[in-house]
Order: sequence, then C-alpha cells, then structure tokens
Amino acid sequence: MTILDFDQPDLATPRLRLRRLRPSDAALLHLYASDPRVARMTTSIPHPYPPGGAEAFVARVTGPSAREIVWALDAGAEGENGLIGLASARPAGPHDAEIALWVAPAFWNAGYAGEAIEAVAAEMARRGARALTAEVFEDNLASARVLARAGFAPAGSGAAHSVARSAVVPTLRFRKHLP
Repeated sequence: MTILDFDQPDLATPRLRLRRLRPSDAALLHLYASDPRVARMTTSIPHPYPPGGAEAFVARVTGPSAREIVWALDAGAEGENGLIGLASARPAGPHDAEIALWVAPAFWNAGYAGEAIEAVAAEMARRGARALTAEVFEDNLASARVLARAGFAPAGSGAAHSVARSAVVPTLRFRKHLP
C-alpha cells in the first residue's frame, strides 16, 4: 500500500468517525462552506459559495479521477449524518502526504480538529508516509496551535491564493515526521 492508493477505510477517534463523503452530505457541506469564517481560512472554498458547489465537490472527490482522499468528520451516531467538517490527504512527494481540514464554527474549540489530525496521521503512516505537511494562513493562529499540539513543527513560510479572499495570503508551513 502506498500514499497514492485511494482505498478509504473509515477511521475512528473517541468522538468521530472519519468516513467517505456521500451525496447526502451536500446540504451540510453547503451550509458550512457558505460561512465566511470557514471559507476565508481555506485556499479553495469560494465565498459566496455557489449553488451546486457542494454536490460538485462530493462528485469530484469521490470519483475515479480524485487526486486526494477526503473524509467527512462525523460526530453523529452510526446511521446518522453528524457531519461537522472535512479532512483530506494527498501525496506531497514520494513519501510525504499533505493534510488539510476544516471544522464548522459551531464545533470549534472542542478538540475535534486534533482528533481528526491524529487519525489521518495514523492512516498515512500505515500507508507508508514518512512525514506529513500542512499549511495554514498566517492569521489562522487557532489552526497553527492545533498543528503544534499534534506534533507538527514549523517548517517555514510561504504564500497561497485564497479563493474567498481573492488574494495571495502569507502562510505558515508545518511538518511532522511519522514513525
């Protein structure tokens, strides 16, 4: 198994199931992605969020040409849709993976992001990744703190385009070596 294999087992934390996205997630995805606080801290979510955007996103990341693995962060009971955010991983070199995630504002400051990062890190290590990378906007100090608590070390700075901000925004880069 390699980082490039796109099989997608469900992952579990004490309070979350990280599962494959499904079409029934589109309504909650649209609701959360429409929040400017979410969109502004991502590179790819536009604001305002377009009609049909969530359905198109689900189709793209679950289709055969997907270039990343995307998990729904689900805090609901089995059989319920308890979607509260997304986590993703994609190859970032022959033995590295880049991870990203967002959590809906109603669930901020509850530790869900840290739980999801640990689950994705364990899965990427199982797939043979030697290191994880992540990048956050400089003004996203909460995410930088979550990464630091999850064992990521600063690895420089850069810049990335934010669709919601229609601007190139300074970033902080992080790296975590995996066992």
